[in-house]
Amino acid sequence: MRIRTLGLAAVLFLALLCTACGPSIYLAQDFRAYAPNHKVVAILPASVSIGMRPNQARNTSAEQMRTMQQQSALDFQARIYAWLLRRQQQQHYTVEFQDVSLTNAMLHKANLTDEDMRTLSPQDLAKMLGVDAVLTTSVRTSKPMSDGAAVALGVLVGAWGATNQANITVNIHDGPAGKLLWKYDFVASGSVGSSPENMVNALMRNASRKFPYTPAKS
Repeated sequence: MRIRTLGLAAVLFLALLCTACGPSIYLAQDFRAYAPNHKVVAILPASVSIGMRPNQARNTSAEQMRTMQQQSALDFQARIYAWLLRRQQQQHYTVEFQDVSLTNAMLHKANLTDEDMRTLSPQDLAKMLGVDAVLTTSVRTSKPMSDGAAVALGVLVGAWGATNQANITVNIHDGPAGKLLWKYDFVASGSVGSSPENMVNALMRNASRKFPYTPAKS
């Protein structure tokens, strides 16, 4: 009996531990007051921060780092957009998503750098892009994980691996008010954290189940 009790306690502890490590989701209580006014949502390039070991940092210039971060930012944006378009056909979301090529063209026309986009408010970005809400993504990774960028740089080939970990946050802000309406925090680790494709697949498999723009069930 004692062994059975200890076994049950261990199972409950592991279940609690897994729950504590799971994705974290925030949905504004008044989200439904804003949602009917949202017709088009823009998906911005991700804000990417890449960690490096000291020897990697010494062999990587600031320009090389910017190149890799910019490539990763566009990778995440494109893959999230593609994921939502595919899921749109199944879930029939109540919003449309602005084509990311149009989004990027308008950002480029406005001469906005990555730093500029981090400092502008969601209201300013939504007004500039002509949308009702903006979806932003923040990625902090412990190693380089954009294969294309790493190969182009040469010095970072093989720098990522099975021990990579990424902390990803997806936010949706209302355009006119700038209010945070939805926030999704996710941790990708192990082989999942080895590339933007793997990370986005893992992220969106979870996030799309809780994506807020689903039609109300009658």
